Amino acid sequence: MKPKLFLLLALSLAASPAAAHLPPGEYGSFMAGVTHPLFGLDHVLAMIAVGLWAAQIGGRALWQVPTAFVGAMLAGFGLALIGMPLPFVEPMILASIMLLGLVVALALRPSAGWAMALVAGLALFHGHAHGGELGSAAALQFGAGFALATAGLHLVGLAVALLFARALRAGSGLVLRAMGAATGLAGALIALG
Repeated sequence: MKPKLFLLLALSLAASPAAAHLPPGEYGSFMAGVTHPLFGLDHVLAMIAVGLWAAQIGGRALWQVPTAFVGAMLAGFGLALIGMPLPFVEPMILASIMLLGLVVALALRPSAGWAMALVAGLALFHGHAHGGELGSAAALQFGAGFALATAGLHLVGLAVALLFARALRAGSGLVLRAMGAATGLAGALIALG
């Protein structure tokens, strides 16, 4: 199981940010929705960081924080579909990577409610970007696909933190905190690139 998980993480981190954006006309299918978040480093980093942070907080946050992200992401998707603008979508997506990496790096453990509010606010921008790129394609299938893939990426973050909990918590969670710092740094590098 461990080699497969590490391979999945390595492949996810090797994905290029631009690869997540499909050419016009290729949106609308369930599979396009599933693959969209999986092939962009910006999406992968943010979603896995949500899972890492939820595991770091523990308790009910394990399911509440990722669920809040997916729900708010779908709300942002809906806002884009009805034509409601949201300012600074792309900068906020990049900021979300850095912010989520920072909260993991600092091992911040707020109440689940505060964590849910933060990730929900960030998720609106991720969802809006998906809906804004969709155009006139079939929204329901695409939305279901990207919501499922996003939840899967959250589960990867949770799995990494929970399956390797003992090793990740060694030295006051130093490894997990380093993963958060790496995520934040990667977000900054993507923003500069």
